[in-house]
Amino acid sequence: MIVDPKWQHFIKVAKLGSLTQAAVALDVPQSMISRHISQLEMACGVRLFNRTGRGVTLTEFGRQLLPRIEALTDEAEEITDVIRTSGGVPIGEVRVGLLPSSVAQLAGPLYTLVRERFPRIKLHFSEGSSTHLEELINEGRIDMAVLLREGDASSIEESVLVQPKLMLVGRASDPAVAQATIELEAVQHPPLVLPSRPHPLRLRLEKLSKSHDMHFECSVEADSIRLQWEMVAAGAGYAITSGMFEHIDDPRFAAARIIKPELLRSVVLASSLRRPSTLATRTVQKLIEQEAPLLLKNRG
Repeated sequence: MIVDPKWQHFIKVAKLGSLTQAAVALDVPQSMISRHISQLEMACGVRLFNRTGRGVTLTEFGRQLLPRIEALTDEAEEITDVIRTSGGVPIGEVRVGLLPSSVAQLAGPLYTLVRERFPRIKLHFSEGSSTHLEELINEGRIDMAVLLREGDASSIEESVLVQPKLMLVGRASDPAVAQATIELEAVQHPPLVLPSRPHPLRLRLEKLSKSHDMHFECSVEADSIRLQWEMVAAGAGYAITSGMFEHIDDPRFAAARIIKPELLRSVVLASSLRRPSTLATRTVQKLIEQEAPLLLKNRG
């Protein structure tokens, strides 16, 4: 069962609302995307997209057609996968998203394991924040991603890899982090280095502010763990992190685990419902579920 590649271009343009972005995502010339869309519209005898100054939007006919073409494409890919993997060998490309802070721990080891055990799987890695990776998952641009969830995520339909506890991080000589633990109530007083909204940690602190009648003071925003720690080193305030992805033995810093209450963070593996489930994707998912907890705990 074969679906004309032009329809795959139609789907990508419909999802991204832009010929240019679709061309970048598919790594093909924009002229090819434009030509294929024109050919489809000629074959249908009706426009599929409305052209605007900001991109394209589906026409009414295009909106009716999209879910049917997506269903046919998914079915075709699944049938192709069954044919290719009839001998039980996983074959094909698998797209995996990683947080910047997890790249050093996971990217190299996962590539090596896949290359040694499943040489006919081709990995494609993407890097981004949890918010960005979730967008890629929802758009069907990647198969799976390692994400951060604030709190206990064991009740949702995602594979929980590890659940570290949050810490207050300060400079090594700072008495506020001289003890092994610090109560949450004390965390509201010092200036904090925090990721910008809508990062889940900011939303979580806002909820804690309401439920515990506290106020957390953000002195500077920094959108990566590395930036947060460097701001701490520069004296901008204190960071709240898990220690899972950081160089916790850096002599410039000290950390105290937050208690009363303890704050958990979940590192999860989320999968896209918009990508076909193939033997290759299921194999890589199982491998990450098995190996990532060991890789992360060994670095934690």
